[in-house]
Amino acid sequence: MKLLYSLTSPYARKVRIVAIEKRIPIDLQLVVLANPDCPVNLYNPLGKIPVLIMDDGQSLYDSSVIADYLDQSSPLSNLIPQETKLKYQVKRWEALADGVCDAGVAVLYESRRPENLQDPSFVVKQTEKVSRGLKVLNDDLGKSQFCVAETFSLADIALGCALEFLQRRFPEIGLEKNYPNLARLYASLILRHSFIETSPPSV
Repeated sequence: MKLLYSLTSPYARKVRIVAIEKRIPIDLQLVVLANPDCPVNLYNPLGKIPVLIMDDGQSLYDSSVIADYLDQSSPLSNLIPQETKLKYQVKRWEALADGVCDAGVAVLYESRRPENLQDPSFVVKQTEKVSRGLKVLNDDLGKSQFCVAETFSLADIALGCALEFLQRRFPEIGLEKNYPNLARLYASLILRHSFIETSPPSV
Protein backbone atom coordinates (compact mmCIF):
# COMPACT_ATOMS: atom_id res chain seq x y z
CA MET A 1 0.00 0.00 0.00
CA LYS A 2 1.08 3.57 -0.67
CA LEU A 3 -0.07 6.75 1.05
CA LEU A 4 -0.09 10.07 -0.78
CA TYR A 5 0.43 12.71 1.89
CA SER A 6 2.02 15.99 2.93
CA LEU A 7 4.05 16.65 6.05
CA THR A 8 1.74 19.42 7.25
CA SER A 9 -1.68 17.85 6.63
CA PRO A 10 -3.34 16.96 9.97
CA TYR A 11 -5.58 14.48 8.15
CA ALA A 12 -2.65 12.66 6.57
CA ARG A 13 -0.89 12.69 9.91
CA LYS A 14 -3.91 10.98 11.48
CA VAL A 15 -3.61 8.13 8.99
CA ARG A 16 0.14 7.85 9.48
CA ILE A 17 -0.32 7.61 13.25
CA VAL A 18 -2.95 4.90 12.84
CA ALA A 19 -0.58 2.91 10.64
CA ILE A 20 2.23 3.23 13.18
CA GLU A 21 0.02 2.27 16.12
CA LYS A 22 -1.28 -0.72 14.14
CA ARG A 23 2.23 -1.60 12.92
CA ILE A 24 1.04 -1.69 9.32
CA PRO A 25 3.79 -1.00 6.79
CA ILE A 26 2.84 1.65 4.24
CA ASP A 27 4.97 3.27 1.55
CA LEU A 28 4.85 7.03 1.88
CA GLN A 29 4.82 9.31 -1.16
CA LEU A 30 5.20 12.97 -0.37
CA VAL A 31 3.17 15.16 -2.73
CA VAL A 32 2.68 18.87 -3.35
CA LEU A 33 -0.90 19.56 -4.39
CA ALA A 34 0.03 22.77 -6.21
CA ASN A 35 2.43 20.97 -8.57
CA PRO A 36 1.03 20.39 -12.09
CA ASP A 37 2.22 16.78 -12.06
CA CYS A 38 0.81 15.97 -8.62
CA PRO A 39 -0.65 12.43 -8.85
CA VAL A 40 -3.45 12.96 -6.32
CA ASN A 41 -6.14 13.75 -8.92
CA LEU A 42 -5.49 10.39 -10.56
CA TYR A 43 -6.59 8.60 -7.39
CA ASN A 44 -9.00 11.04 -5.73
CA PRO A 45 -11.31 13.10 -7.97
CA LEU A 46 -11.65 15.63 -5.15
CA GLY A 47 -7.93 16.34 -5.32
CA LYS A 48 -7.42 15.98 -1.57
CA ILE A 49 -4.99 14.12 0.63
CA PRO A 50 -4.52 11.67 2.15
CA VAL A 51 -5.11 8.97 -0.43
CA LEU A 52 -4.33 5.32 0.21
CA ILE A 53 -3.47 3.39 -2.96
CA MET A 54 -4.16 -0.30 -2.50
CA ASP A 55 -2.01 -3.11 -3.85
CA ASP A 56 -4.61 -3.75 -6.56
CA GLY A 57 -4.47 -0.11 -7.71
CA GLN A 58 -7.76 0.98 -6.15
CA SER A 59 -7.73 3.96 -3.83
CA LEU A 60 -9.34 4.97 -0.55
CA TYR A 61 -10.14 8.48 0.73
CA ASP A 62 -10.74 10.44 2.99
CA SER A 63 -8.80 10.11 6.27
CA SER A 64 -11.73 8.70 8.24
CA VAL A 65 -12.33 5.96 5.67
CA ILE A 66 -8.62 5.11 5.50
CA ALA A 67 -8.35 4.99 9.30
CA ASP A 68 -11.33 2.61 9.48
CA TYR A 69 -9.80 0.38 6.82
CA LEU A 70 -6.42 0.22 8.54
CA ASP A 71 -7.97 -0.48 11.91
CA GLN A 72 -9.91 -3.43 10.50
CA SER A 73 -6.89 -4.70 8.57
CA SER A 74 -5.08 -5.85 11.69
CA PRO A 75 -6.29 -7.12 15.09
CA LEU A 76 -3.38 -5.40 16.79
CA SER A 77 -4.20 -2.41 19.00
CA ASN A 78 -7.81 -1.82 18.01
CA LEU A 79 -8.35 1.92 17.72
CA ILE A 80 -12.08 1.72 17.02
CA PRO A 81 -14.07 -0.35 19.55
CA GLN A 82 -16.17 -3.25 18.34
CA GLU A 83 -19.01 -2.47 20.76
CA THR A 84 -21.50 -0.30 18.90
CA LYS A 85 -22.02 2.42 21.50
CA LEU A 86 -18.31 2.94 22.09
CA LYS A 87 -17.57 2.74 18.37
CA TYR A 88 -19.84 5.63 17.58
CA GLN A 89 -18.58 7.64 20.52
CA VAL A 90 -15.11 7.36 19.01
CA LYS A 91 -16.42 8.30 15.56
CA ARG A 92 -18.29 11.27 17.03
CA TRP A 93 -15.08 12.54 18.64
CA GLU A 94 -13.26 12.05 15.35
CA ALA A 95 -15.96 13.91 13.41
CA LEU A 96 -15.88 16.89 15.78
CA ALA A 97 -12.08 17.03 15.88
CA ASP A 98 -11.94 16.85 12.07
CA GLY A 99 -14.69 19.48 11.81
CA VAL A 100 -12.81 21.88 14.06
CA CYS A 101 -9.75 21.28 11.91
CA ASP A 102 -11.81 21.89 8.73
CA ALA A 103 -12.87 25.27 10.07
CA GLY A 104 -9.28 26.17 10.93
CA VAL A 105 -8.11 25.17 7.45
CA ALA A 106 -10.86 27.33 5.93
CA VAL A 107 -9.65 30.35 7.91
CA LEU A 108 -6.07 29.67 6.86
CA TYR A 109 -6.98 29.50 3.17
CA GLU A 110 -9.09 32.65 3.42
CA SER A 111 -6.15 34.51 4.96
CA ARG A 112 -4.01 33.58 1.94
CA ARG A 113 -6.36 35.31 -0.51
CA PRO A 114 -5.64 38.90 -1.56
CA GLU A 115 -6.70 41.13 1.33
CA ASN A 116 -9.30 42.97 -0.75
CA LEU A 117 -10.99 39.64 -1.56
CA GLN A 118 -11.11 38.26 1.96
CA ASP A 119 -14.50 37.92 3.65
CA PRO A 120 -14.30 38.92 7.34
CA SER A 121 -17.74 37.48 8.07
CA PHE A 122 -16.61 34.10 6.74
CA VAL A 123 -13.55 34.17 8.99
CA VAL A 124 -15.72 35.01 12.01
CA LYS A 125 -18.12 32.17 11.22
CA GLN A 126 -15.34 29.61 10.90
CA THR A 127 -13.52 30.90 13.98
CA GLU A 128 -16.71 30.52 16.00
CA LYS A 129 -16.93 26.90 14.85
CA VAL A 130 -13.42 26.32 16.19
CA SER A 131 -14.24 27.94 19.53
CA ARG A 132 -17.52 26.08 19.98
CA GLY A 133 -15.97 22.80 18.96
CA LEU A 134 -13.01 23.13 21.30
CA LYS A 135 -15.29 24.03 24.20
CA VAL A 136 -17.43 20.93 23.68
CA LEU A 137 -14.35 18.73 23.30
CA ASN A 138 -12.80 20.22 26.43
CA ASP A 139 -15.98 19.82 28.47
CA ASP A 140 -16.63 16.29 27.23
CA LEU A 141 -13.09 15.20 28.06
CA GLY A 142 -13.26 16.51 31.62
CA LYS A 143 -10.67 14.81 33.80
CA SER A 144 -10.56 11.60 31.73
CA GLN A 145 -7.22 10.24 30.58
CA PHE A 146 -8.48 9.56 27.05
CA CYS A 147 -11.51 10.61 25.02
CA VAL A 148 -13.53 7.38 25.22
CA ALA A 149 -13.65 4.67 27.88
CA GLU A 150 -10.23 5.60 29.30
CA THR A 151 -8.60 3.84 26.34
CA PHE A 152 -6.38 5.30 23.61
CA SER A 153 -8.34 5.30 20.36
CA LEU A 154 -8.85 6.97 17.00
CA ALA A 155 -10.67 9.74 18.88
CA ASP A 156 -7.44 10.73 20.64
CA ILE A 157 -5.46 10.53 17.40
CA ALA A 158 -7.89 12.81 15.54
CA LEU A 159 -8.03 15.24 18.43
CA GLY A 160 -4.25 15.35 18.84
CA CYS A 161 -3.72 16.06 15.14
CA ALA A 162 -6.33 18.82 15.17
CA LEU A 163 -4.86 20.45 18.28
CA GLU A 164 -1.34 20.44 16.84
CA PHE A 165 -2.57 22.08 13.64
CA LEU A 166 -4.50 24.76 15.50
CA GLN A 167 -1.66 25.54 17.89
CA ARG A 168 0.81 25.81 15.03
CA ARG A 169 -1.37 28.00 12.84
CA PHE A 170 -3.43 29.88 15.45
CA PRO A 171 -1.48 30.06 18.73
CA GLU A 172 -3.86 32.77 19.90
CA ILE A 173 -6.47 30.12 20.74
CA GLY A 174 -4.68 29.77 24.08
CA LEU A 175 -5.03 26.03 24.57
CA GLU A 176 -3.64 25.82 28.10
CA LYS A 177 -5.56 28.86 29.33
CA ASN A 178 -8.90 28.31 27.62
CA TYR A 179 -9.05 24.53 27.19
CA PRO A 180 -6.99 23.02 30.03
CA ASN A 181 -8.44 19.51 29.70
CA LEU A 182 -7.45 19.37 26.05
CA ALA A 183 -4.01 20.79 26.86
CA ARG A 184 -3.45 18.06 29.43
CA LEU A 185 -4.38 15.28 27.00
CA TYR A 186 -2.33 16.83 24.22
CA ALA A 187 0.74 17.01 26.46
CA SER A 188 0.55 13.25 26.97
CA LEU A 189 -0.23 12.42 23.33
CA ILE A 190 2.82 14.17 21.92
CA LEU A 191 5.04 11.88 24.00
CA ARG A 192 3.83 8.80 22.10
CA HIS A 193 6.21 7.38 19.52
CA SER A 194 3.60 7.67 16.75
CA PHE A 195 3.11 11.38 17.40
CA ILE A 196 6.83 12.06 17.65
CA GLU A 197 7.57 10.23 14.40
CA THR A 198 4.90 12.16 12.47
CA SER A 199 5.55 15.58 13.99
CA PRO A 200 5.24 18.18 11.22
CA PRO A 201 8.08 20.58 10.40
CA SER A 202 8.26 23.75 12.47
CA VAL A 203 8.07 25.98 9.39
